[in-house]
Amino acid sequence: MKTYDHNFNQMAQTAMKEVAEVLARTSADDVERMCEEILKARCVACYGVGREGLMMKALCMRLMHLGIDAHYAGDMTTPAIGEGDLLIASAGPGSFSTVSALEGMAHQAGARVMIVTAQTAGRAAREADTVIELRAQTMASDQNSSASLLPMGSLFEAAELVFFDLISILLRERTGQTPEQMRGRHTNLE
Repeated sequence: MKTYDHNFNQMAQTAMKEVAEVLARTSADDVERMCEEILKARCVACYGVGREGLMMKALCMRLMHLGIDAHYAGDMTTPAIGEGDLLIASAGPGSFSTVSALEGMAHQAGARVMIVTAQTAGRAAREADTVIELRAQTMASDQNSSASLLPMGSLFEAAELVFFDLISILLRERTGQTPEQMRGRHTNLE
């Protein structure tokens, strides 16, 4: 593992380069598929655990800013999902028990399931209708010799945040909205 002697600027450059490399490896087909699935959904529910959950909340918020009926699974105001709806869940390391449980519930209700992951052979991806791959280090792969500077699953999570904002820009363009229209949906209860 490379040492940085507490050189913050060097560490920042390395971290940003790692995130850029993840995004550069992301398939244009995955980007297209994600946009299409979101736009055809009647309602979108988002879910993730831990820090991945925070990134999914960020995606959910951007979808709301776009005027898409989006909710975070587990919030008391999240409606039931069913036919025509989409569950988007994050499972970077390939599987989480809660993600698998929600996948099953969504499918049983007739909704489609999209998984964002680094481990496409994982259980969550195998049970999903759509898989979006972000090839980044997660807790499942942070022990190898080419490990990221960022700890544990942080590279995956940081890449998700930027990826989701880029997706929101593409969705804004596809729906013919302006940045001002998105801003107009931002909460004023802060």
